[in-house]
Amino acid sequence: MPPTSLRLLVRLSLAACLAAPLAAHAADLMSKLDPDRDGTVSLDEAKTAASETFDKLEKDHDGTLDRAELMGRVGAADFRDADPDRDKTIDKDEYLALVQKRFEAADVDRDGTLDARELKSPAGRALAALLR
Repeated sequence: MPPTSLRLLVRLSLAACLAAPLAAHAADLMSKLDPDRDGTVSLDEAKTAASETFDKLEKDHDGTLDRAELMGRVGAADFRDADPDRDKTIDKDEYLALVQKRFEAADVDRDGTLDARELKSPAGRALAALLR
């Protein structure tokens, strides 16, 4: 087999190996976020999941999340943007505002819902990080 063909075969095999877990993850996420089973996630559904996630992450019961409690879900720049009072924590309202911002970024067709394709996008994955 020529080296070029072998490289192509390896790339296609790798892509297939990576695609299967991503598809399964997207399906699991959709089932968690879509309780009415209409095949889409609304902003209200995303915020409900985000509220539950916030409560799960907020271990010290002070009503806020700091960077450590967020466990890498939010980068430094997004954290600063989500913390308008600059107290180095994010309360639930600030967290839900960040969820809304990420939801709107993922909603490329602007129909107010996210389908599986939108959830698989980079913006959808950024939103999913806040909901897991």
